[in-house]
Amino acid sequence: MKARIIVSVVVATGILLGTSGCNLLAPQSTTAKYDASDGVSGNVGDLAIRNAMLLSDDGNIANLVVTVVNSGDSAHNLNVQYDDGTEKFTQEVNVDANSSVTFGTPDAPTVTVAADVAPGSLFPVFFQYGNETGVEVLVPVLDGSLEEYSTLLPTSAP
Repeated sequence: MKARIIVSVVVATGILLGTSGCNLLAPQSTTAKYDASDGVSGNVGDLAIRNAMLLSDDGNIANLVVTVVNSGDSAHNLNVQYDDGTEKFTQEVNVDANSSVTFGTPDAPTVTVAADVAPGSLFPVFFQYGNETGVEVLVPVLDGSLEEYSTLLPTSAP
């Protein structure tokens, strides 16, 4: 009788270890942080810059599409800055506390970039607020050839 119990425990332990062995040794894929779409991401203090991309059809004017998540308890005025080759341009956008806001989509605030922004290139955009150290993100420039981006192209110069 004791032998039967010992064998049952050994078999149960073997099955348990055999079916969970991958999780014991391999890193979980869900814990790896990556940009799941065409844009890029960065962090500035309480603000998380997510899925930033520029959309341009002519390479001279682009629409910045980005989601900004504010995990802090106070609103922040985010400075979005770029250099067109001759001077720096800064646009300030407000991000309320404990919220997220998407820029560059229909019925949302826009940040228009007037510079040499050829589709297929990477364009540096600097994000900063208050006394926080900012972050420069190399934002990919896409065109409107994909249907999901065709409505997000810029409509006029800033």
